[in-house]
Amino acid sequence: MSTVKIGNKLVGDAQPCYVIAEIGINHNGDVDLAKRLISVAVAAGCDAVKFQKRTVDVVYTAKELATPRPNPFGDTNGDLKYGLEFEHEDYAEIAQFCKSVKIPWFVSPWDENAVDFMEDFDTPVYKIASASLTDDNLLRHVRKTGKPVVASTGMSTYDEIDHAVDVLGKENLVLMHTTSTYPAKYEQLNLRAIPAMRERYGIPVGYSGHETGIPTSVAAAVLGACMIERHITMDRAMWGSDQSASLEPNGISRLVRDIRLCEQSMGDGIKRVYDEEVPVMKKLRRVGAAV
Repeated sequence: MSTVKIGNKLVGDAQPCYVIAEIGINHNGDVDLAKRLISVAVAAGCDAVKFQKRTVDVVYTAKELATPRPNPFGDTNGDLKYGLEFEHEDYAEIAQFCKSVKIPWFVSPWDENAVDFMEDFDTPVYKIASASLTDDNLLRHVRKTGKPVVASTGMSTYDEIDHAVDVLGKENLVLMHTTSTYPAKYEQLNLRAIPAMRERYGIPVGYSGHETGIPTSVAAAVLGACMIERHITMDRAMWGSDQSASLEPNGISRLVRDIRLCEQSMGDGIKRVYDEEVPVMKKLRRVGAAV
């Protein structure tokens, strides 16, 4: 199984699980809130934070943007989309803040212009959102940057994933198993797809979780997910479409803690008696081992 280098860390077999705090659009268009969420990720011990970048008038049609949709920024869907979108000066401020707190950041670009926009920043990797997995032009444009790629596979068939892997190539590629509902139902998480995808593609496979709880994301890591991505929020009751499927500060801290504890616990599979067990054995056993 190959490994992929993201910044100064290797992702893949025999490597610590790479934990991404997905801020996405949970910043609600507020750079100061984004910084608070970045600080939460740092305090929790996450390996990176992620945002999203769209060229609004490319991703959405004029009709979609004009659709009535009351929101904190105005009365139309366009008001919402533009209100949630960070611009160059915003990301420059975020880049400087991430540098100061020593955590990598990157984005999911939703169109080719967004990729070009992001090339002004020294981000270590690009993420392909599940919604973009069948966008061959975007996949090729991202590949031209020469950076590693993480690709989510929600709402995708094996045929569609096979095609995306053919377009992207397997080098420096991580696939992410996910279920694209918000929040996702536990009976639809299908975590056994993680080892199945690792066997099918022979490359690192991670997990992007949209469920409300923590244990299933920890289970994904135990099943071999090399990377875990979860949305984070300051408060799940906040306004925003992704908040309810996100982890609050205590939740993301518990997730990272539990993943690290499981990593320590896995061992090498060789059954042995530890020195610390010997006095317990002498005290509790009535009958010694047969000679």
